[in-house]
Amino acid sequence: LYPLLDRYDYILVDCQPSLGLLTVNALACADSVLIPMECEFFSLRGLALLNDTVAKVRDRLNPKLTVAGILVTMYDSRTLHGREVMSRVVEVFGDLVYDAVINRTVKFPETSVAGEPITRWAPTSAGAEAYRGLAREVIHRTGR
Repeated sequence: LYPLLDRYDYILVDCQPSLGLLTVNALACADSVLIPMECEFFSLRGLALLNDTVAKVRDRLNPKLTVAGILVTMYDSRTLHGREVMSRVVEVFGDLVYDAVINRTVKFPETSVAGEPITRWAPTSAGAEAYRGLAREVIHRTGR
């Protein structure tokens, strides 16, 4: 990625939800990691494992690696479970949790079937606006 850095403000590397070799390689070349976390109890455990992996990559391969933030996804404020998980994430990670939250919506499965990003498939939807809000927050936090 180094030869491309002067051509872009941001380079996003989207990884599969696993802690395999591809994810470790992405972390090894990243400045920071934005962690999407499904608002479910078992995702909290995965978040802890990912934090351990980030720490190991920082210690062994990439000392400049930081956690840019945690993005709560598939959030449903109507459920007690969702509210409790959100509360716990904020309690443990504080300011690392983005203000932008991606709520659960039927539009996301539709975009997968259509093979289009939500900002193109349903540009006026709440999901599209949530991702635009996230982009604004990322830009604001990084100062670019």
